[in-house]
Amino acid sequence: MTDRGPGAPVRVALLGCGTVGGEIVRLLSEQAGDLAARVGAPVELVGVAVRRPHRHPELPEGLVTTDAATLVGRPDVDVVIEVIGGIEPARTLLLEALKAGKSVVTANKALLAEDGAALAEAADASGADLYYEASVAGAIPLLRPLRESLVGDRITRVAGIVNGTTNFILSSMASSGAGYADALEEATRLGYAEADPSADVDGYDAASKAAILASLAFHTRVTAADVHCEGIRNVSAADIAAADGLDCTIKLLAICERLEDGGDGESVSARVYPAMIPKTHPLASVDGAFNAVFVEADAAGQLMFYGQGAGGAPTASAVLGDLVAAARNIVVGGRGPRESTYARLPVRAIGAVCTRYHVSLEVADRAGVLAAVASAFAEHDVSIAAVRQYGGGRNGKAGRSGAVRLVVVTHAAPDAALASTVEALGDLDAVRGVEGVLRVEDLGRSVSALGVTG
Repeated sequence: MTDRGPGAPVRVALLGCGTVGGEIVRLLSEQAGDLAARVGAPVELVGVAVRRPHRHPELPEGLVTTDAATLVGRPDVDVVIEVIGGIEPARTLLLEALKAGKSVVTANKALLAEDGAALAEAADASGADLYYEASVAGAIPLLRPLRESLVGDRITRVAGIVNGTTNFILSSMASSGAGYADALEEATRLGYAEADPSADVDGYDAASKAAILASLAFHTRVTAADVHCEGIRNVSAADIAAADGLDCTIKLLAICERLEDGGDGESVSARVYPAMIPKTHPLASVDGAFNAVFVEADAAGQLMFYGQGAGGAPTASAVLGDLVAAARNIVVGGRGPRESTYARLPVRAIGAVCTRYHVSLEVADRAGVLAAVASAFAEHDVSIAAVRQYGGGRNGKAGRSGAVRLVVVTHAAPDAALASTVEALGDLDAVRGVEGVLRVEDLGRSVSALGVTG
């Protein structure tokens, strides 16, 4: 960066000008006066790197470049904003910016979840700032509270809905009775789902965000590879109906927990999967493409953050909040918060994580079947909380000849024990098929609605 004189502008380079980048350009122009007043100096956009300049006639010709590396390397650039996404070339560009002492503002959750440590180390080495509020939950102020407001507290759990696409799909299935394919088609038509929705519906987007949340909450480096990840492709209309029958709903949850290992030991769990939650829990009422996250801390108790988790303007709002913070530090000579990894807690494998389960089976309609099923659960130390029998078939209608549908709700058990149980059930002659397994999360609220018997 260049030496600063009194009143010198903070110069900004923008990498990417898609939906979010376009909103950033608009807000920088429309709010220039207010931003200057808040920062203490003008904020000047000096370049925008894009791949196809002809697609951006709205940008002044003098700002546009296809050479992102040269833009990042310009000595007059103070802050680099990155909204291109993906791992490369974003990683190389941001590392070069940080090594040169330029502050970085990024919305790149995938990069942060995979290699955030390298970015943090580069920022520490040069004294530059690294901000990334926009990487999780769009406009919802979530990371700054974890990083700053709650830094004096002990956070025990961060859990919630962090992907709007999957929440829209599951909400649509619950409200209309539609199947997964029809709900996905509607989400795509309305612009909530990408042409290739894999990152969303397979849980990878939420897993990246879970890694970032766990890292901040528990002062431990957690990467996307540490996060157990399951998506919603296998959630059926029958699963939605079963949840409704138990006064529950199904949400794709990102859950990050600090767990006791016995004695003085602790570990971290970070996981993403669809789960039943009671309708009495506030997360159950979060519908459409909205996000909501619960944070639990020893002193602060429960806090809920809710709002639009994606979209051009909401995400740009979070980016500009980070830009103001970074620009202020440049003007007054301060530094933003640094990476905190002092705890270095181990990440617990999913097999050792305990939760409850809703297991749906198609079984032969004859005497002794329930006893055989119960024995399989008992042999693997999975305690049964409730059992309900239906007439058969996933929709409660008659199934294959001589078959009925059996639903088992368990007490909390390790994931590995449940997996062994499901494998054993599949080997029983009386079991025609294990139709579905869903986790049941109470998230600190009552699960009395699940105490059903048949």
